[in-house]
Amino acid sequence: MSELLTGIAELTTHDGPTPAESTRLTDAAVVVEDGRVAWLGPASTAPAADVRTDLGGRAVLPGWVDCHTHLVFAGDRAAEFAARLDGRPYAAGGIATTVEATRAASDEELRAAAARLRAEALAGGTTTLETKTGYGLDVHAEVRLARIGREVADSVTFLGAHLVPPGVDRRAYLDLVVGPMLDAVRPLVDAIDVFCETGAFTVDEAREVLLAGRAAGLRLRVHGGQLGESGGVALAAELGAASVDHVNHVSAADVDALAGARVTAVLLPAADLSTREPLAPARRLADAGVPLAIATNCNPGSSFTTSMAFCVATAVLQQRLSVAEALWAATRGGAAVLGVDDRGAIRVGGPADLHVLDAPSAAHLAYRPGVPLTHRVLQGARG
Repeated sequence: MSELLTGIAELTTHDGPTPAESTRLTDAAVVVEDGRVAWLGPASTAPAADVRTDLGGRAVLPGWVDCHTHLVFAGDRAAEFAARLDGRPYAAGGIATTVEATRAASDEELRAAAARLRAEALAGGTTTLETKTGYGLDVHAEVRLARIGREVADSVTFLGAHLVPPGVDRRAYLDLVVGPMLDAVRPLVDAIDVFCETGAFTVDEAREVLLAGRAAGLRLRVHGGQLGESGGVALAAELGAASVDHVNHVSAADVDALAGARVTAVLLPAADLSTREPLAPARRLADAGVPLAIATNCNPGSSFTTSMAFCVATAVLQQRLSVAEALWAATRGGAAVLGVDDRGAIRVGGPADLHVLDAPSAAHLAYRPGVPLTHRVLQGARG
């Protein structure tokens, strides 16, 4: 069955190579058939369809592509969050709390909790979503998280190198990550990540993990520059990673290296606010030509939100991106990180991943921050 969507005040397609070259139509229409975009253009020339829906002057944009989450977990870290508000600094060691709770939870509990978060994200316009392992930190638990992650997300990243578990020999754990653990999760994951930060993994350790992942055919990703200039950003550029995520602390050399290597910097503004780290220098990165993505970093410790709209508003209001730049980063930028060329844009023949706003333009996402503006979400055909 085909559906003609009319009454679109503003249609953001992201069909060009950059935000500036992407088509933005007014008084537009879209035809959706069998989960794909069959036609788009001026409403005055729209073809007939089986069903006609008037959107009443609302804006339509591509569904969000959230390229960085940690959805599969158990437990609650609200006490840690409250302590941070009272002045305790964020540290990587809090991850161990979630690891303990996650290991103790059943598959059914983990699956149900992750599915609830995925549904919450979809209701807010997120049609494509990544999740990571990293709350298991042994072979059995990491495989379990990858398997459940594959059920609830579109892409899964192996993050066995999230933290060395308490009481485990550091060298022995690294050998486990790059050997038996990587071998066991490989059929279930698309990328490998490492937390290259004080309290987690050094640059040399992170390089070892990433090179093992590359040899296994995985895309490379890095948690870098969150708590300081730990070397993770430069490592991502050195290895040509798909992304380096957080980037709160970057040197001039880091920025130049990312721009030269065309490594995407993934902004995680909700985490920046929660941890009270300096907001990632989005304007500086964009002006240097570094590709950008925006993601929620949904996790129980430092960013317990699925709201891409909140992250986009923060990137515009606090990190000085334009609305067009932020929309691109939250859709096409995330799709590039995940290597899914058919997401983050509205094109004839592509999946009908459409986010209808209860507003006449996408600018309202920043103009009316915190207001729920999602009117309807269409999640199109896959494959």
